[in-house]
Amino acid sequence: MNSLHAAFVVFAKEFRENLRERRTVITALVLGPLLGPVLFSVLLNLQIHRSVAAGDAPVPLAVAHAERAPNLIAYLTESGVAVSPVPYDRGAARAAVAAHRHARVLLVPEGYPAALAAGTPAPLELYQDASDASAQADTEHLRAVLAQYSGALARLRILARGVDPLVLSPVVVQDYDVSTPASRSVLLLGVLSYLMLLTMLMGGVYLAIDATAGERERGTLESLLTLPVRRSALLAGKMLATCAYMVISLVLTVLTFAVLLRFVGLERFGMSINFGPRVGALVVLYCLPLVPVGAALMTIVAAFTRTYREAQSWLGLTILLPTLPLVFAGTLGLRPTLPLMAVPSLSQHFLITGLLRAEPLPLPYLALSVGATLALALILSLAAAGLYRRESLIG
Repeated sequence: MNSLHAAFVVFAKEFRENLRERRTVITALVLGPLLGPVLFSVLLNLQIHRSVAAGDAPVPLAVAHAERAPNLIAYLTESGVAVSPVPYDRGAARAAVAAHRHARVLLVPEGYPAALAAGTPAPLELYQDASDASAQADTEHLRAVLAQYSGALARLRILARGVDPLVLSPVVVQDYDVSTPASRSVLLLGVLSYLMLLTMLMGGVYLAIDATAGERERGTLESLLTLPVRRSALLAGKMLATCAYMVISLVLTVLTFAVLLRFVGLERFGMSINFGPRVGALVVLYCLPLVPVGAALMTIVAAFTRTYREAQSWLGLTILLPTLPLVFAGTLGLRPTLPLMAVPSLSQHFLITGLLRAEPLPLPYLALSVGATLALALILSLAAAGLYRRESLIG
């Protein structure tokens, strides 16, 4: 039996045996590729609906001593702020916000009317909780409204003194947004590549464990290694089966995203999702070089550990390694450069993001990504082959 035929026989055996494990198949090829995109789409829809509702709803504001600033109250009301008078002093205002009875309290001090009439800075006290993330957007909107009111008063004072209010604006910045609807959508879809790579790895993790650590515990690995077949051929067959399940998981994940993202509704925010059949096919192609990397890495762990349980605990951490560069990319705001395209998984993230932005990366970037990823796959595969040649592999 030649090595190529032996590898194919082992591949068919591992592929069929893994299919018989219904729980494994459901977890690897159903829950991962389907549940992840579904949860992402649901959360994205909730975020969109919440943003729309927040944009339409007035900003609630409790105002202490509102009678001292009637013009300010009228301006706030016209600007979409729902004012509710409260009889608070400074201590009560602070306590009300700290107890979350009000998201924010605006206190008009006693000296406000006199300072306003004298043309000196009139003080206002805004009490808010900076740790309350849900209230920060409304608080920033309120600050913008107060700044507009202050600017309007300043222009009226200048005009009353016979001076053109334009002297207060010596520099005017004209803001030109060069982004496209597709590129703006990446602000919300940037995590897509992380989910795809993670579910792709999850698709092969159970087979990688069972094909080495599981067979060693069941005692079938020893008999398999005694066959007149090179161990490299056995390893190739097992890794090919792992790769096959990873590819199936990747394709299912991409298909699920392609269907669900059509119903997200980013168009109302001036965004569009560039995830048609062509982009989905390219995403799968761009991720394919990473498949043997994940298969070899998981095979190394399964061959190095002694028991199925030990391999399972290690692989839970191992599948996170290829996704770590994506975490750094999001944290540090990395942009694609030629040196960074030599980092596997990070380069796939840049390629996928470029597709979503409808701004594909240059061909040299793609070539370096594929070459570097396949080189790492070869190195890891040789390391796995070295572990398979050890006599201690069977126990």
